[in-house]
Amino acid sequence: MKTRRRKGEYGEDLMTRRMLFASACAFALSAGGANAQNEAPVDEPTAEEQGIIVTAQRRAEALSDVPIAVSAIGAEQLQNTGLTDIRALNQLAPSLVINTGTSEATTAARIRGIGTVGENPGLESSVALFVDGVYRSRTGVGMTDLGEIERIEVLRGPQGTLSGRNATAGTINILTKGPEFDLGGYAAASYGNYDYMRLEGGVTGPLVSDVLAARIDASWTKRDGFIEQVTPGEPDINDRDRWMVKGQLLFTPNDDISFRLIGDYTSRDENCCGNAYVAPIQMLTRTSPAGGTPRFGPNPLHPILQALGANIQLPADNKGYLRRTATTAGRPYTAEMEDWGFSGELNWQLGNTALTSITAYRDYFYSQGVDADFNAADILIIPNRDREFRVFSQELRLQGTLLDDRLDWLVGGFYADETLKTSDDIKFGADYEKWANCLVAVQTGQPINTNVPTCTNGTLPGGGFGGIATALGARRLPGTGAIANIFEQKSRNYALFTHNVIQIIPSKLALTLGLRYTNERKTLESSANMNNDLCTKINASPFRTLAALPCLINATAPSFAKGDPGTRKSEDEWTGTAVLSYHFSDDVMGYASYSRGYKAGGYNLDVNAIDRPCVTTGGTPAQNAACVAQLATAPAFTPLNGRPEATDMQFGSETVDAYEIGLKWDGRMIDVNAALFYQSFNNFQINVFNGINFEVTNLQACKDDLNGADQDNSAATGACAPDRLKPGVVSKGAELEVFAYPADHLQLSTGFTYLDAKYQRNLAGTNGRPLIPNLFQFPGRRTFSSEYSVTGAATWTPPLSDTLSGLVHVDFRYMSDINTGGDADFEKRQDGYGIINGRIGVYGEDKRWGIELWGQNLLNTKYQTTLSDAPSQGSGTYRAVAAPASSGFGATSTQIFLAFPGDPRTYGVTLRTRF
Repeated sequence: MKTRRRKGEYGEDLMTRRMLFASACAFALSAGGANAQNEAPVDEPTAEEQGIIVTAQRRAEALSDVPIAVSAIGAEQLQNTGLTDIRALNQLAPSLVINTGTSEATTAARIRGIGTVGENPGLESSVALFVDGVYRSRTGVGMTDLGEIERIEVLRGPQGTLSGRNATAGTINILTKGPEFDLGGYAAASYGNYDYMRLEGGVTGPLVSDVLAARIDASWTKRDGFIEQVTPGEPDINDRDRWMVKGQLLFTPNDDISFRLIGDYTSRDENCCGNAYVAPIQMLTRTSPAGGTPRFGPNPLHPILQALGANIQLPADNKGYLRRTATTAGRPYTAEMEDWGFSGELNWQLGNTALTSITAYRDYFYSQGVDADFNAADILIIPNRDREFRVFSQELRLQGTLLDDRLDWLVGGFYADETLKTSDDIKFGADYEKWANCLVAVQTGQPINTNVPTCTNGTLPGGGFGGIATALGARRLPGTGAIANIFEQKSRNYALFTHNVIQIIPSKLALTLGLRYTNERKTLESSANMNNDLCTKINASPFRTLAALPCLINATAPSFAKGDPGTRKSEDEWTGTAVLSYHFSDDVMGYASYSRGYKAGGYNLDVNAIDRPCVTTGGTPAQNAACVAQLATAPAFTPLNGRPEATDMQFGSETVDAYEIGLKWDGRMIDVNAALFYQSFNNFQINVFNGINFEVTNLQACKDDLNGADQDNSAATGACAPDRLKPGVVSKGAELEVFAYPADHLQLSTGFTYLDAKYQRNLAGTNGRPLIPNLFQFPGRRTFSSEYSVTGAATWTPPLSDTLSGLVHVDFRYMSDINTGGDADFEKRQDGYGIINGRIGVYGEDKRWGIELWGQNLLNTKYQTTLSDAPSQGSGTYRAVAAPASSGFGATSTQIFLAFPGDPRTYGVTLRTRF
């Protein structure tokens, strides 16, 4: 950290106080925890006097001296904003967005408009999550309680030369409080609306004076759901029922060695995560073959659904959505989770060299049940969807200085062995056959009596799919589907990295150089277990044109054994960073950087990713001939070749080249951090829901004009030569963070992000293949991101008497318009909105007791975190209907949409004590 001296109005030497605070943090880190000290702790400077200390570069530094874009949030700020899981970071970091869809296990984080969207566990997170130095394999794992937190750092841009796993978008680094050698503890009890109850507490202290300390934290949370359930006997949705316990030991046999052991267990048994139908439910029709503004009219599917008993809940004014739903009786949204693990961190000072070793094992299991049609009609069922991650990781780092401290060097290695097991079962409900018959009737213009939930088609045997099943000797659809499709993916990753800071001109000009080599290997085994034989038989029959509905759940996928072609994938990648930083004065530092990031490729763990077999017999002569031609011309082990192969599930690695310039001003009573960035992504991994499953592909742009072939309804047009590809996604913009201390006991902060994150034009898929039709709206449009976001917080902590103090805190976030659909449908726009939280409190001497009144989303803003297609409930979109007939899109859209609502206003009271 550079030397600086500056006198403040308090007459104190600020440099001395900052050095003391930084030294305390550095010593705490070497002892394995931010509060693990063998000496009496140094008093923390007041907010007006302190610099924010971070370890973003594995070195204790003032935030204003770190030449990267990083947001640091301290313990009190986290507590004031009501953080119990990482979603609260939305209020505090303007470039970060965290959203939850159908399960909290698949929570997605995005930084600068880039993140892993969707719910396929085969995709790793673009934003890496670390808790106490341990990599968590997916962002959703961070939705658990973590105990008392010391600090959270959000690093923006690609990471990988300092520790752990690679990340193309950024890193969330969570540091929890460790054991202390002074006896202490805390407890809190909260109660709020929706019958919210939370108990939390912890105690720490010595077991052997100055040698062995311990800490234990625990929490329990329960809350009613905020989505009202109107089906009798079924519980409200999006409730809370979870608990956590975490134990730690700190062993410091001498001044040079410390070892921190952590073990934790979290359990959850909830009814999550529901959604609501969006009004108006309507049909769009093309006004002319030339396209243009579609014509709006009644949706023919809505009355059919209601006749089947869907009981769709819509607002009286036919706009937006209600936090109210109806689902099939006996089919709640089960969400059961167990997350446990242990880690050991060794810090050993070997003369001028520090050795750090972090060994960890994590086991995360999530079981989910979903009424997959999201209404009371019995159309689709997911009784039991399981995900389990078992991860062993080992990290080693050596760090020291040379050349009279002009070289601060770090070298390290990382190894991780992950086993991911998934089990999916999705079935057709009792009403699906009736529903499928009605869909065919609507498509073919057959008359429909919506008062009777039965639709027939005189051209089909028996009037519908039941007759077809009888004719083909197959089972009827209700109750069939995927019994248990099992995937097991094993991933072995190792990396060597180095990160070095060279003081070209001491305390003035520095060059940071980092380099990483990563080797990644994945293997796959699968077991396909389906009983929907109508899907297989209809593909080899004259009724093949109707196969989409009975094959909505793929029943043609084979099992793959270890060693089968396409079940092994290996990658090697070099990444790195270079940063030049310059201190224009003691208070102003500027930097310019280049970074290259990498995210491994893998497998789309979904049988729907596997090609349907092209059958050369049983169909019409034209259909049979088309299959013969396809099989003759399409090579084996290539997508869309009419052969179900393991390679169908593969997607490639993602890389990013990022450029950034920044300026940091550490002024008197104010700190300002600003950055401009440009990031281009090659082989960008995208995961899009197509109404029943998730499609995964890589995105590249073509240097040549594709003449609109990337925006049509054909998977055969729009290819690009592999040597003519360029980055498919670019994220660029500006960021500003300001921290001000204008008066005693008053802290203000604000952040602003302007973001231009877009898919490029002339898009192509992996290796230049044509873009899949479902992504036709991507070219030239924004990613899942707002153009600008603003955050702010104000905290006033005035003394009320000699023994009493107060708290007044408010924070907010505003986001401009955002498209909350992964496929960029026009209908999925969310207008700009703001969220305001507040907290007031009174505390006794040394905060030994306190009482707080708090509120989240005080204005009760109604917003959606995600908007998706209702499964098997229509098709099409506004832009497809608006396109000319020559585009290949249908002339109508009947798609119905669902919103995943944001949390409503919540409020309550918290009692605290600390000793």
